[in-house]
Amino acid sequence: MREVVILGSTGSIGTQALEIIAHNPAMFRVIALTSTGKNPALIIEQAKKFKVTHVGVVDNAAVIRDALPGVTVIDGRLASTQIAAIECDVVLNAITGSIGLGPTLAALDAGNTLALANKESLVAGGDLVMKRAKPNQIIPVDSEHSAIWQCAQAGRDSEISRLILTASGGPFKDRADLSSVSISDALAHPTWSMGAVVTINSATLVNKGLEIIEAHHLFSMAYEKIEAVIHPQSVVHSMVEFNDGSTIAQASPPNMKGAIAYALHWPHRLENATKAIDWSSSHTWSFAPIDAVRFPAVDLARHCGQVSGALPAIFNAANEVAVDAFLAGSLAFSSIVNIVGAIVSDFDKGGTVVLRDLDDVSAIEDDARIKTSEHLLRLAP
Repeated sequence: MREVVILGSTGSIGTQALEIIAHNPAMFRVIALTSTGKNPALIIEQAKKFKVTHVGVVDNAAVIRDALPGVTVIDGRLASTQIAAIECDVVLNAITGSIGLGPTLAALDAGNTLALANKESLVAGGDLVMKRAKPNQIIPVDSEHSAIWQCAQAGRDSEISRLILTASGGPFKDRADLSSVSISDALAHPTWSMGAVVTINSATLVNKGLEIIEAHHLFSMAYEKIEAVIHPQSVVHSMVEFNDGSTIAQASPPNMKGAIAYALHWPHRLENATKAIDWSSSHTWSFAPIDAVRFPAVDLARHCGQVSGALPAIFNAANEVAVDAFLAGSLAFSSIVNIVGAIVSDFDKGGTVVLRDLDDVSAIEDDARIKTSEHLLRLAP
């Protein structure tokens, strides 16, 4: 039986992971959960159902502590980092945002296997993370990177010529004019059900840019050998092209349970983790290049990754502030990536900054957030 720690248990990935574990009680035991604590009722319910020993939260610690006698409740911004270091078989990092970097490093340093859904860990601190990780210690949970992980097993690393990430294209893949996009428009993803920030990132294709940086670190692949294509059906999760001209694709219905289950149970597959594709009915799968003019985020992210240093962290931090502004109704959708590009350009002029540790990452992100906020204030009427 595998002992599992879930960071971000009340979010989309965390709740799906708990559903998988609930259906396989003989295989997994949840020993700790963390969340922001903004939904205390849910994490209390989860903690009681799975009889965990530790809970980590930022908010509402007193309420949660009173409701869970006998459970060690750790509170504060470092709660997830402390929980990630608990000895276990697997830590699932399902936190959203670069705040997940600290817990990622803590889990690796503790020697735990890390099922990684927090892409910002690798975007903001990819070099730091990969230096700490032992071979096969990080198992990707993002459906695209899980697909690549699975497809790559068809050959040797030296035989891989390209990685091809698929993107649904979001709700605006066929919309020419993005100047009047509303918040509700941007949150209406045609395929996936995700949190607000990830959904907006999918609509701008920032998410795909982050995933290219993530793939570079996870698979030690040069940026010029990583591509992204639009695949609206979201059935082919990604592909690996080999040097003999063969392309191996991983396909399954558009949900996260297969990838989550594979990461939790790796190197074995979990029976009936998700429904298989119905091959008795007709299917049409289409693929198309990304329109870099309408969606410049992918090329901008690639540039940040190629420059390396602090620039990917700056890209991510600036985007977080810009997305918050859009969701607050103070920034147009079409201006999100423009703002991010302007901040990246400002920092890019200063030369490459090497990130030596977590404090360096936090400092440069704080600087980028401040500059982005100042930029937004100058745009305000």
